[in-house]
Amino acid sequence: MKLLAFDFGTKKIGVAVGQTITKTAEPLNLIKIKNNMPDWIKIKKLKKEWEPNLIILGLPLNMNNTEQIFTRKTKKFANKLRNILNIPVELHDERLTTIEAKINILNNLEHKNLKKINIDSYSAVLILESWLKNNKNQFKNKNK
Repeated sequence: MKLLAFDFGTKKIGVAVGQTITKTAEPLNLIKIKNNMPDWIKIKKLKKEWEPNLIILGLPLNMNNTEQIFTRKTKKFANKLRNILNIPVELHDERLTTIEAKINILNNLEHKNLKKINIDSYSAVLILESWLKNNKNQFKNKNK
């Protein structure tokens, strides 16, 4: 099964693609948000290019598992994705993915290159990898 993952933000959306057979994910170019509106043309192009069966969307939660202000905006974005793309969307806990992404990148690159790396799309990779890990038994028999 082909998957797209999004790390939804206020100014940009990180994007990753993956699949259940290989249980891998890779970052794609991010999508910019202008005037509080995602670039739906680019999002539709992603659907056409990758033909995902499911979209995984990072859900921001507080460390005590409560919702934050941005959680509601993310859920609204999820509903728009479902309606516009006609693809199922699953929300997946994204706590600490941006921090983990920065740490992983810093451990592998010189600090001066950090801004060149797409942190948001790498966060989307981590969200998707976490989802794949949590759902690995669900796809065992379907991928054979």
